[in-house]
Parts: sequence; structure tokens; C-alpha cells
Amino acid sequence: MASEVNLAQLRALVAVADTGGFGAAADELGISQSAVSHAVAALERALGAPVLRRGSPCRPTPLGEQVLPHARTAVASAAAVRTIATRHTGGLTGTVRLAAPTTVCQSLLPGLLRDWQAAYPQVTVRVFEGEDGELAAWLEAGTVDAAVLVDAGPLPPGAVALGADSMHALLRRDHPLAGQETVHVAELEDDDFLLSEGGCERHIREAYRRAGTRFTPRHRIRDLNTLIGMVHAGVGVSVMPALALTMLPADCVLVPIRPAVHRTL
Repeated sequence: MASEVNLAQLRALVAVADTGGFGAAADELGISQSAVSHAVAALERALGAPVLRRGSPCRPTPLGEQVLPHARTAVASAAAVRTIATRHTGGLTGTVRLAAPTTVCQSLLPGLLRDWQAAYPQVTVRVFEGEDGELAAWLEAGTVDAAVLVDAGPLPPGAVALGADSMHALLRRDHPLAGQETVHVAELEDDDFLLSEGGCERHIREAYRRAGTRFTPRHRIRDLNTLIGMVHAGVGVSVMPALALTMLPADCVLVPIRPAVHRTL
């Protein structure tokens, strides 16, 4: 090898592999894109072969795949050393990468981020928005340090239960059902149903299964804001978690559904 491998190079490799690009990795690390490029190039010179396939997105080479787990371990170990030192000196510093589903990012995180910034000004929180299935995978892979998981099952060590988030019918305020205290899912059969393809689909299907009602969605929408906009425009109705309330325009409402179903956070 031409030179020694250092932590900055390994940190750059992990960031590019996790984000899929040099620009995104630079944002993640809080440094310039050229600094990331130089660090990866220096690592490749030290190893004598490429560790990344440049493209969109960037992917690890076979060598990179072998190096990446060791790079993650080295980066995590360095972070652990910093944490020990911080605890010893009595202060909190560093970066926390937090993943959460869209509804949590929209409703809970803005206020929490303000509180955290006031309480821990030396700690930077980086938010990763993802779908339910992505969050656990990111946490397991070390892409993030913490995650708000949906229906995680038995809580792993260190996890905290945040609560339950019940499913509601999303309706225009002028919809005939909008003024009811609850809506049975069978009452939605006369409307075109817009199905979010995120993690709530299984909860919606569970409600219809328990009701013994056939579920035939007319539209499949990936983006939650798009779905809300279509309901707002009168295209149809949907079902979504209560946390989505903060995302709604003034002339849309959420009404609890029957049978009641919820997700746990």
C-alpha cells in the first residue's frame, strides 16, 4: 500500500455508500464534496484498487463490499470513543442520525428538533425520512443511529415505546360522512379509494378484513402529499394515521374508522 488508511477516508466511504453519491455524502458529513472525493481517492490509492463504482447511485466495488463492514466498525468505534470522552467531561456533542416515517417527520419532529437544539446546542440531528420497511433496515445497517419504527414488535434493548397512532378516514370537509364521530369502512365503498403504498397499507387492509368488506382501491399513490392533494381536489377518499392531521389543508378532515386499527411507534 502506498500510504496508511485513516478514519476520514473510511468515514467518507461509508457516507458515499449509504447516501449513493458524493454530494449527499458531503451534506451528511458537513464537509465539501471535493473533500469527500479526495478522501475516497486517497483510500483507493492506499488500497491499490477502486472501492466505489462512480455513477448514479454510486455502488461499492467487490473490494468496497469487503472493506465496508470494517469501515463501519472503525467509524462506530471512533464515535464510541468520543462518547466516552464526552461523558467524562460532562458535555454532549456530535451528530445523531435519526430516521422516521413521513407522518412523524411532518408532525412530531419539527417541535422536537427545536427543543433538542435549545437543550443540546452542540448536538446536530440529521433527519432521514423513509417508509416503514426502510427504517429498520437503515438502523440495522448503521446508516442511522436511531429510528422511529412502526409496529416493531418486541422492543429491543434501549428502545422506548412512543404510543399508538390510530387510523382515520381522510375526507373533504363537505363529504357527507365528514361530520360523523366515526366512519365504518363499508361506508367508504361508494367513493373512489386512494391507497397510500407506504407502510399503512397493511393496517387499512386489516380494517377491511375485520369488517368483512371487499377492498378495491381505485388509485395507488406513493407520495402522501400527493394523496392528500388528490382527496382535497375531490378525486376520492383515503385512510391514514392520525399523525397526518398536521399535513391537511383546512377543508379536509380525519374521522376515526371502524373497526378501529392502529399502528405502534
